[in-house]
Amino acid sequence: MAQLIFLLILVGGSWLLYRRFVGDAEKLAAKTRKAERERQTGAIDTLVQDPKTGEYRVKREDE
Repeated sequence: MAQLIFLLILVGGSWLLYRRFVGDAEKLAAKTRKAERERQTGAIDTLVQDPKTGEYRVKREDE
């Protein structure tokens, strides 16, 4: 019984680590694609409009 519990914990932990790895890889790929688009177009960064004030600002990393 202890071996089964250990195996379930091991499989569950492996699954969580795998999902975290895939999520980080997707974020890195998106960041790389964005940098490549900026390099191709010569853009320095992306501007976004604030919906409340209507002013434009540079897009932050967490958006």
